Amino acid sequence: MAIRLGNSCSNCDNLTASSECKLHGVHVTAGYTCDSFEMKAALKNDPNCANCARFHGPTCANPQKAAPEMLCSQWAPNNNMA
Repeated sequence: MAIRLGNSCSNCDNLTASSECKLHGVHVTAGYTCDSFEMKAALKNDPNCANCARFHGPTCANPQKAAPEMLCSQWAPNNNMA
């Protein structure tokens, strides 16, 4: 089984700001991918509390300590479809 890094429409260069696929002309979500996937030229690689999906949420592992620029082993990326 192959493991792929970020192989979804949210990381594809064909995705528009309105979540439309420029190649196929359909509305897509983060769970979609296809054989025509083109990885964006650059992905933001700045994991910290400020861009963690769990920050200030009920599943935050360290709610009393979590703050921007901090990082823990439970980091989960925010899904920014853009």
